[in-house]
Amino acid sequence: MKRHWKVGELAKLSGVTIRTLRFYDQIGLLSPSDQTESGHRLYLEPDIARLQQIQALKEMGLSLEEIKSFLAGERNTPLEVVKLQIERLRETIRLQQKLLRELEHVAARMRTRDPLGVEEFTQLFETMKQTREKFALERRASWESHLDRLASFLLQSEIPNEPNRPNRPDRPNDNESNEPH
Repeated sequence: MKRHWKVGELAKLSGVTIRTLRFYDQIGLLSPSDQTESGHRLYLEPDIARLQQIQALKEMGLSLEEIKSFLAGERNTPLEVVKLQIERLRETIRLQQKLLRELEHVAARMRTRDPLGVEEFTQLFETMKQTREKFALERRASWESHLDRLASFLLQSEIPNEPNRPNRPDRPNDNESNEPH
């Protein structure tokens, strides 16, 4: 298996944009461990593990500053982040299964034309509310991710030109990737 990746290769592998990887490097969240003789960024396996942690924590709704702080902690290993992901996923599944059971119960009662009581509707409303709130939190995290990317773009456009780089923030000069931007 490959032991190092250029920025474009890591972007393709992870689904994170090249611009985002550069921004993470700029703010000290994820810096490449090595570089080629010509100065191209090279990411190693530990960098990929850290990127997975960053993505998992973003998915949980943490801001980039919170992620940076979290990852600076000594006991926050890749295993701890994976455990957090598992815990979050189990909670989501639990809520979805609860809603499914309640909806199936209501549907069964409706099929038999058995009237539903206020308690059953109240319970269904409560479960739906919990599910909605969870969905709203996840949607908020997604919006924050979009805003982080927008901030990355805006900050990139304010950075003075790097040597051999035209001042075109919408089209990075990256010899490491031939991907269209």
